[in-house]
Amino acid sequence: MSADPAMVDTNVLVYAILQDSDQFQASQDLLDRAQDGEIPLCLTPQVLAELYSVITNPSRVSHPCPSDQAVDVVEEFLAMPGLTLLPMPPDVVSRWADLARRHPVRGGAIYDLQLAATMLGNGIHRIYTYNRADFEAIEGLEVLAP
Repeated sequence: MSADPAMVDTNVLVYAILQDSDQFQASQDLLDRAQDGEIPLCLTPQVLAELYSVITNPSRVSHPCPSDQAVDVVEEFLAMPGLTLLPMPPDVVSRWADLARRHPVRGGAIYDLQLAATMLGNGIHRIYTYNRADFEAIEGLEVLAP
């Protein structure tokens, strides 16, 4: 088991609160391991904004949260032991632009490149996600399933 910190992708957080999802238990177990000090996990402002976006969107979840409840969910993750909030590096735009040149994407896929750029800018090289294909082609990243 590595003591190197790992990023938590938005989908892991979403599934950790959707108790009827197939990924609920694995997501919850991963977060429990972080809270117990077994593994260090981190997230970014972008991940939390994406979380808010997903859980308040009726086209993404069957029971969307009202705004105030979604803010509470975000704050609960922020306060969770074992989860560290990383800053956006000043060079994040040039980093994701470079990644976009090497890995052309369209639409919302740019957010995955921005997350990868934020990770690399903070020295983070591991990510837990259910969307492995979104990150596997990016050099320097180890993509892990929860």
